[in-house]
Amino acid sequence: MPDATPRPEPFTPQASPAALEDLRARLRATRWPDSPEDAGWSLGTDLTYLRELVTYWADGFDWPAQEAALARLPRFRVPLGGLGIHFVHARAAAPAGSVLPLVLCHGWPDSFWRYAKVIPLLTDPGAHGADPADAFDVVVPDMPGYGYSDRPTGPPLASPAVAGLWAGLMDTLGYRRFGAAGGDIGSHVSRYLALDHPDRMVAVHRTDAGVPVFTGDPADLAPEERAWLDGAAAWGATEGGYAAMHRTKPQTAAVGLTDSPAGLAAWIVEKLRAWSDCDGDIERSFTKDEILTNVTLYWLTGTIGSSMRMYRANAAIPPAQHARRVEAPAGFSLFPGDIVRPPRAWLDRTANTVRVTEPPRGGHFAPFEEPELYAEELRAFFRPYRSAM
Repeated sequence: MPDATPRPEPFTPQASPAALEDLRARLRATRWPDSPEDAGWSLGTDLTYLRELVTYWADGFDWPAQEAALARLPRFRVPLGGLGIHFVHARAAAPAGSVLPLVLCHGWPDSFWRYAKVIPLLTDPGAHGADPADAFDVVVPDMPGYGYSDRPTGPPLASPAVAGLWAGLMDTLGYRRFGAAGGDIGSHVSRYLALDHPDRMVAVHRTDAGVPVFTGDPADLAPEERAWLDGAAAWGATEGGYAAMHRTKPQTAAVGLTDSPAGLAAWIVEKLRAWSDCDGDIERSFTKDEILTNVTLYWLTGTIGSSMRMYRANAAIPPAQHARRVEAPAGFSLFPGDIVRPPRAWLDRTANTVRVTEPPRGGHFAPFEEPELYAEELRAFFRPYRSAM
């Protein structure tokens, strides 16, 4: 009889020389589009910057060095729900009695990469000038269809299903109760962990409340909530074209983005710039090596199409699901460079909100942009709930 408990196995991927040479050849053979003079970033990705980035990707970027750096994280794969799931499992340096297990949930367009900088700050706070008693056991899974996790061959999984997988993953690792944190789609996954597995959750931290969905009477909303909904709709009209494509015809875009590394970089880099706290200069938030590590993960795993299909799955979540309120203690850190930042009234409406802060710097990718600030946000929020373990 097979063992009923799935067994995580250590995992260290290594790209083949042939795959890297194919990537370089494609980059050098890029067929560039034209661009209106002085268009800059106004029409999407700035062609001048993208040419510079692609040249470096082809002839200067050292993927093996980046791959080796990522390999220093304790990484595993485990079968869950018929899929192989890749995850980081970094144990705390503090004594076991004071450790809080924490699952960190990423979004798009990223993977476990989002949390690579913050993991050591959370597992060993004492080594980084913080209180050792605030240590976490950190688990960072790649969602199905992202990074090194398997791509679903059938219908894509929506956030509630991914939350169910993460509850199962934490079971497999021996964690009955734990905290969750996330942003972007990871915010949705964290929310559904609290909604569908309330007995497992100690508390939930998020950096956003997602794009708002409200099906009730607008007269019941506070003025700041109505203004936020209007602002979110305006943002969707001017900045949400990518999401409309993901929700409706992701496979069409996937063909070009899977075939052209320059096209893939254009699709992702524009979002890294627009959603980070960089004041228009993307390299204030990410170095070229950091940008290309994220993009190369998508390229080598061939997951841009499968990652986009999750938007279609989430668009099919019934409206009644959006009206459910999180009753676990909820905290929000609203970074100034993030998108569609919600008012407190909305956070109180949708969750048992016990803490809201506005850090001075950082954007949509706060764990990567400002890891020290993000780590302190998590330490401070979860500190009162360690005794609930």
